[in-house]
Amino acid sequence: MLSWDDFRYVKAIADSRSLAGAAEYLGVNHSTVFRRLAQIEQELGTRLFERNRAGYALTTCGEEMVELAGRMGEDIVSFERKVTGQDLRPSGELRITTSELVLRHLLNDVLVAFRRAYPEIVLDIVVSNQRLNLSKRDADVAVRAIYQNSDPLLGRKVARIAWAVFGARALARAPFDPQADGRRHDWLAFADHISTARATRWLKDHVGEKRIVYRANSMVGLAEAAAGGMGLALLPCYVGSEVAGLAQLSPPLAELEGELWLITHPDLRNTARVRAFLDFCSAEIAQRRRTIECSDWPDQFSSRNAPGVDAGGDADGCGEELMPATLMRRVKSQ
Repeated sequence: MLSWDDFRYVKAIADSRSLAGAAEYLGVNHSTVFRRLAQIEQELGTRLFERNRAGYALTTCGEEMVELAGRMGEDIVSFERKVTGQDLRPSGELRITTSELVLRHLLNDVLVAFRRAYPEIVLDIVVSNQRLNLSKRDADVAVRAIYQNSDPLLGRKVARIAWAVFGARALARAPFDPQADGRRHDWLAFADHISTARATRWLKDHVGEKRIVYRANSMVGLAEAAAGGMGLALLPCYVGSEVAGLAQLSPPLAELEGELWLITHPDLRNTARVRAFLDFCSAEIAQRRRTIECSDWPDQFSSRNAPGVDAGGDADGCGEELMPATLMRRVKSQ
């Protein structure tokens, strides 16, 4: 009789198209995979793979077995989620995925405080700019900066993510209007156009390709280069405000705004450790919301506003009507 392990071995060979790849995935040696496949084919009385120069290709019987293995794997993961979701104790391992940027500038301090509050919960942090599959338990919780939310999962929006124009501190002495002055300066841009599509469009409309003198696939790298005087950069306010020597030259740009979400799978929402983290993280992010949403910008403007000039804007500080850029500056102190 076939076991679940037999299905795992066959699926691993099919996915990697080689015994060596399957062995690496399964954590066994090459000869073990070879012997196991021979035993399975002998028990079934049929070949599951055709061996050729391109690797191991599935036969018709092999395709049926791999398809069944996929369904079995999904059922096992679903069962694990439901069982885990019945756990009412705030303990055990919690796997969290987020990006390098969010971890470095927002989440690290939150995680340190969370561990103090819940010492029985062990954190496993997966740093990736790729979206892991929460349905397959690649992670329990995702902390994501989202600019188009298409996740059919349970989530909480905990903040709006404001973006603005940043440059070297010396540039704060001169007026800057993002709508009119963009083509007068050199600019720095993120190399990955897909992940920063809104910023790429903004630069195309307001700056032009000829004024972009530097590209990097690191947001922190762009911020530090801008602080060094290489040019201007579009940055999330929570990043730009952390870098010494940078000045915020514009109010938040509404067309670049994103959202910060905490996301989990519905089957895990009642798990004690997941619920504890969601509640704790939401409260901690709320304390940092002014920086993330750049809601202190109008306060600074009001304190510097010339007599008789109306600041405008709404009560929460990031209204749709932008403040005049020539009257406002926010400088990160050294």
